[in-house]
Amino acid sequence: MRISNQWLLEWVDHGLTPGELGHRLTMAGLELDSIQPAAPDFSGVVVGLVRQVAPHPDADKLRVCQVDDGSGQPVQVVCGAPNVAEGMHVPFARVDAMLPGDFRIRKARLRGVESFGMLCSAKELGLAESSEGLMPLPADLIPGTDVREALSLDDLVLEVDLTPNRADCLSMAGVAREVAALTDRPLRVSGIAPVSAVVDDRVPVSIEAAADCPVYAGRVVRGVDPGAETPLWMRERLRRAGIRSLGPLVDVTNYVMLELGQPMHAFDLARLDGGIVVRRARDDENLVLLDGQEINLTGSDLVIADENKVLALAGIMGGEVSGVGQDTRDVFLESAHFTPMAIAGRARQHGLHTDSSHRFERGVDPALPTRALQRVTELLCGIAGGEPGPVVEATGAAPREAAPIMLRATRIARVLGAVIDETEVTRLLSALGCHVEPMAGAWRVTPPGFRFDLAIEADLIEEVARVHGYDRLPATVPPLSPELGRMDEARVPMARMRHLMADLGYQEAVTYSFVDPEWERLFAPDHRPLALANPISSELAVMRSSLWPGLVRALRHNLNRQQERVRLFETGLRFVSQGNELKQESMIAAVACGPLRPLQWGERARDLDFFDLKGDLENLLGFADGEVHFQASVHHPALHPGQSAAVSLNGVPCGWIGALHPELLDRLDLDRAVFVMEVNLEVITRGSVTKFFEQSRFPAIRRDLAIVVDADCPAERVLSSIRKLGIPSLRELVVFDVYTGQGVPVGRKSLALGLILQELSRTLTDEEVDEVIEGIIRQLEQDVGATLRA
Repeated sequence: MRISNQWLLEWVDHGLTPGELGHRLTMAGLELDSIQPAAPDFSGVVVGLVRQVAPHPDADKLRVCQVDDGSGQPVQVVCGAPNVAEGMHVPFARVDAMLPGDFRIRKARLRGVESFGMLCSAKELGLAESSEGLMPLPADLIPGTDVREALSLDDLVLEVDLTPNRADCLSMAGVAREVAALTDRPLRVSGIAPVSAVVDDRVPVSIEAAADCPVYAGRVVRGVDPGAETPLWMRERLRRAGIRSLGPLVDVTNYVMLELGQPMHAFDLARLDGGIVVRRARDDENLVLLDGQEINLTGSDLVIADENKVLALAGIMGGEVSGVGQDTRDVFLESAHFTPMAIAGRARQHGLHTDSSHRFERGVDPALPTRALQRVTELLCGIAGGEPGPVVEATGAAPREAAPIMLRATRIARVLGAVIDETEVTRLLSALGCHVEPMAGAWRVTPPGFRFDLAIEADLIEEVARVHGYDRLPATVPPLSPELGRMDEARVPMARMRHLMADLGYQEAVTYSFVDPEWERLFAPDHRPLALANPISSELAVMRSSLWPGLVRALRHNLNRQQERVRLFETGLRFVSQGNELKQESMIAAVACGPLRPLQWGERARDLDFFDLKGDLENLLGFADGEVHFQASVHHPALHPGQSAAVSLNGVPCGWIGALHPELLDRLDLDRAVFVMEVNLEVITRGSVTKFFEQSRFPAIRRDLAIVVDADCPAERVLSSIRKLGIPSLRELVVFDVYTGQGVPVGRKSLALGLILQELSRTLTDEEVDEVIEGIIRQLEQDVGATLRA
């Protein structure tokens, strides 16, 4: 919201400098972004009256003008503007005047004719981005008056960043009310007198979508002057608010929106067929908007229509078919209240964002439409003439009524740590527009209709604190009664997992919980994701069923910026549809590619492979209490069928690991192998309580065993077969070599196993060890068809 300090002073004499005002607003929750001058710096420019215009003797497009600049002597100026005319008041830059951009005006000779100054356009004064001719000034200005003084350009504009709950401050009236409360100064509210009807022309109005439009008001104004110009004072206020002037029919509605906060619209009456109806759109309808964009409407769109066609997207933007133009003489003025939920997200759904939608989706005072309509009628008839008809009003469902809220003095003191005087509380809330009934040690407070954010006692306490001043509250330490909570020793903290991943060389990423529908289909083609009703963008339209899409997108972003070695991990929720319910699961996922280690001299460089990532995952799963299994799988559509595995803990599936499928790499424009893993946090965060195990004082015995098994037999199956025997003296079991080639039959492989045997109370004998080894060999022959390697 851009606030002209001069305009604000007409509402409330706050007595503060713009800097002090900005600080007070920021401390009250209306954050000041910037303070900017209303106009660029220039000097030496005065009001000039063009007394005479004659053709240039040697140039068809130039004119020789005699200008009255208040000095008593006419000044000769050569001008090329097409709109220069006798009797015109325009900005005149005298010789030695300084224009924006450090451009100094000097005496010149143009095609043989001397020129002593320059007649200026709005662009040349920095008051417009473009202009087609000289800037006309009001005819009542006295020649020689400094233009900065005449147009009150020595003004400052405060740009305030409003939070979504403060829609009440999206108008000069709302900001002035806030400033009056902050400074304890009276608010000057000028009354709006009803404009009586001159003609009896009416347009019938009806509301079909009653819940979406509690109030719709309108009136006909006939015979407006299409050649009328918006007065300079209004154009200047619009410009300082960041709105471009488009002619009086549009400017007056924009002005009232800035002044009172009520968005409005003007229809060309000649383009309407029958009455106005507020309804939901039909699925086969479309609309060409005022900006030329054609949109397809659905049943979720609220529209304004006549008997034959859609006229406007309600609360957002009008349609080209009914828009006012340079030949418009009769208009129908619209002023309505649309509920926030009827407008919220609809503009974004069509790729739009307008001043109107920005206000309606946050909440506009339902009592404003008729009052604003009278104000617009007054301004329009005063600028462009016209004869107004009677106000026609239709009502839908009754707008929400704010329920009274009980506010307790003891609660204020407890929350704020300070006692606020009861009369001060009453003053503050009353100044904000609330109806306040003081009671014994409490207040019965009814919020105004324009404050959609006041619903509970805590909201009122916040209002008291911010208007009273957070910086005026005492700094006190609240009394503490600490209670020690119970800690589950078997629970593995999330921070410990994060630290482990960081120790393994991964960096934590935080990605959106919603993803591109196309990416979701690539990673989970069989899953039906939950679509968002109000997405941030079309690329973030569904809830993720895996953390992989966000991580892979982040990895690709880094690879495209010459980061060859990427290791990322993330913890977060995934969302999986199960019937009519949406299940949320906490997951930890990682993605990696590139060299195994940073460039160094100590070992031969190689790229990370499946088993490197598997080792990292095994480190992570080491926190869990139980036995981890990796089952080779070809069933995950996003993973390479020969380099992927399903992960389970104690027989319960908990995740996946593998390389991305080559087709998926091609679709994502990735030119190297990418490895991913993802496991369920709820499964692995349950660890084991540390227990004491007695250490043996007797020597351990190691035996190595080389066996030959089928090539497709996993080593995990061999180890499980041995563990199944439950040998008490077996302390450690490892696979330390895998071999295929000469000496091993085709289709078979050799596994070298290391076994550490040890007893607590005695030294094992060779006979006992041999018996254990023979039992292991018999078990392996039976379970996996193993034979001893010769």
